[in-house]
Amino acid sequence: MISPHVRRQRLAHELNSLRRARGYSTARMASVIGSTRQHVSRLLNGHLAPDPDEIAALLRHFDVPADQLEDLLTIARQAATIGWWEPLAETMGPRQAMYAGLEAGARRIDEYQMTLIPGLLQIPSFTEARCRAERLAHRLPFDCLSAVEARLLRQRAVHRDAGPTYEVVLDEFAIRRPAAPSDVVVSQLDHLVDVGHSSRATRIRVLRLAAGIEGDTIPMSSFSIYRYPDPDDPVVVAIEAETSDQVLADTPATAVYIELHRRLAEAAMPASDSLDFLATVAEEMRNGR
Repeated sequence: MISPHVRRQRLAHELNSLRRARGYSTARMASVIGSTRQHVSRLLNGHLAPDPDEIAALLRHFDVPADQLEDLLTIARQAATIGWWEPLAETMGPRQAMYAGLEAGARRIDEYQMTLIPGLLQIPSFTEARCRAERLAHRLPFDCLSAVEARLLRQRAVHRDAGPTYEVVLDEFAIRRPAAPSDVVVSQLDHLVDVGHSSRATRIRVLRLAAGIEGDTIPMSSFSIYRYPDPDDPVVVAIEAETSDQVLADTPATAVYIELHRRLAEAAMPASDSLDFLATVAEEMRNGR
């Protein structure tokens, strides 16, 4: 499935380009389709699932050439689709629904995780433990069982045979800081080792606390970078925060995170050494050390 979120961003970019080229205001565009300026503003910001008939009317009004017209109508139809996660956003949690939307159709995902085992690699018992802890801390309204089930759906979508390549830089802090009962953490670390050895599309690299990073760089947050098969689609960066995460699409800041991930990946241990390290930590925890 192609990400409706990314297609909406792409459609917004194309419509803004046409609007500027034709010298139209949002109010004038709204009059073309018999809508409001607010409606068109949301469309131009990529915050609205489009009506393909409205888009067709705009494109024909702008006298878009036939080949470009068909390409943009295809994007509009894809942007209008509803992902499996959207009706479940309330029960699985809006943050997790957002990530499911970004992962859909991705060609490559690069992630740096500073504080936790990445969601795409969590075992159900770890996800449930974190859900319960976060509900106590923040009184989150979503259901933990639904959150666990949704996490499994996300993992199946990403780790399928035709799924994206997935590279994780996992900070040692995320491994050492207790985030669940010790037996759950041990099982989680064992799972990381198993995935790292068995999946050709997934690479896990550990960034040791003492690792020197180019330019004395210090990352300030966890983040993920999403690339898609269509080279004209935006590169998207999702940055984690305590309450709500920030999503960037082809802004100058996007390039900053791409460069930051490169530095972190270069400073991290090679994948084989990282898996050995994870196995050693799991064994130490198993033996109570």
